[in-house]
Amino acid sequence: MKFRDIFSMDFLLLLVICALTVTGIFFIYSSGVSSTGEQTSDEYIKQIVWGSVGLGSIVVLTLFDYKRLYNISLYLYAATLLLLLYTFLFGKLVNGARAWIGVGSFGVQPSEFAKITTIVLLARYLDATKRKSSSFKRFFIACVIVFIPMGIILIQPDFGTSLVFIPILLIMTFIAGVRIRYIIFLTAWIGLTGILMALPLWQTHIMKTSFSPIMLLLDIRFIAIMCAALAVIGIVALIGYLLYRKPYFFWIVYSITMVIFSLGASFAAHKVLKDYQIMRLIVFLDPQIDPQGAGWNIIQSTTAIGSGGFMGRGFLQGTQSHYRFLPQQSTDFIFSILSEESGFVGGIIVFALFLVINLRLIRIMRLASNAFGVYITAGLSSVFAFHFLVNVGMAMGVMPITGIPLIFMSYGGSALLAAMVGIGLVESIYVRRLDFETLGA
Repeated sequence: MKFRDIFSMDFLLLLVICALTVTGIFFIYSSGVSSTGEQTSDEYIKQIVWGSVGLGSIVVLTLFDYKRLYNISLYLYAATLLLLLYTFLFGKLVNGARAWIGVGSFGVQPSEFAKITTIVLLARYLDATKRKSSSFKRFFIACVIVFIPMGIILIQPDFGTSLVFIPILLIMTFIAGVRIRYIIFLTAWIGLTGILMALPLWQTHIMKTSFSPIMLLLDIRFIAIMCAALAVIGIVALIGYLLYRKPYFFWIVYSITMVIFSLGASFAAHKVLKDYQIMRLIVFLDPQIDPQGAGWNIIQSTTAIGSGGFMGRGFLQGTQSHYRFLPQQSTDFIFSILSEESGFVGGIIVFALFLVINLRLIRIMRLASNAFGVYITAGLSSVFAFHFLVNVGMAMGVMPITGIPLIFMSYGGSALLAAMVGIGLVESIYVRRLDFETLGA
């Protein structure tokens, strides 16, 4: 790659990334200003440094041939797993999660970079098996590749970051042509598990009663009996399918397996989730259950967004942030500050910029010269879209609080640098869109 070829990169995508990053720095600065006008935080300075390093990484990775990652993807993935394990055992404890390594105030969050290495390895696997393996085998091994780092991150515990791996898996396997019924199975399993997990919480904390069949979902004996009964039906249906090959037998097995998995996972979730994580689900259902405690964040965030009106209160004129009503305002709730100070107009502009990012990534997917590049771009697009939808939904009170930052805008060096590394890979794919060659030879 010659240096002059850098001028063929997607400059619209780069411009949008820069616009979001600079906007984020301004509102990180605003989040550190007190009600008396005093600057109480230097986070914006750190964000400028990380942003500058990130932009440098975009340039370097644009010059780097992404196809070289094909043969070293497994080593990068393994190194990331070792870092995640080291972090879990010896990392710094921040906000209840052992997700950081570093010295003093300097820290790195390896889980942010695990998204990138997982995407690259998964892209290689899906490319290498697109004509050689059955759809079920491809999906199963893809799940293994994704669930290993996801599981380590989940036990740190960092529930929000672990969730990001789900759309990576679903979108990349869909683009790779895995049978849709496997993808629907996983999606429905996750959705049904969430519903079964939330029902007892809704019954106890919102309906204020425990006399209901719903509470049986917390009874291990009921779960065991239900799973055993369903398993018997499933085995009979499986035998019927093997003997007669009737499609309805297959769908009976399919549905029963999903229900069994969901019952088991929802029961296990109640045993594994921390008290504060359970309270986040409860206050999502009704923030007024604990308005001075777990519901405070959602109430103050929606208040800030609503008070911004159409045009906003003006830069540095917000009250929710400067009077410190809004917690984690430079990270999880940066969109709330932006909406309060720039209003509906500012929020719509941010929506439009993220839409441009994903439209450009879709275009790059279509132009990529090989499936490896297509899958990498698809995985990164799923990360950016998921971060945006969940973070903004969280700030607006339509999503549970999960601690997922607004990518490119929230304060956080690791998240910003990892996102820009992803953009650098996409730019490398774009500038080599005419370099057709066989990978893995």
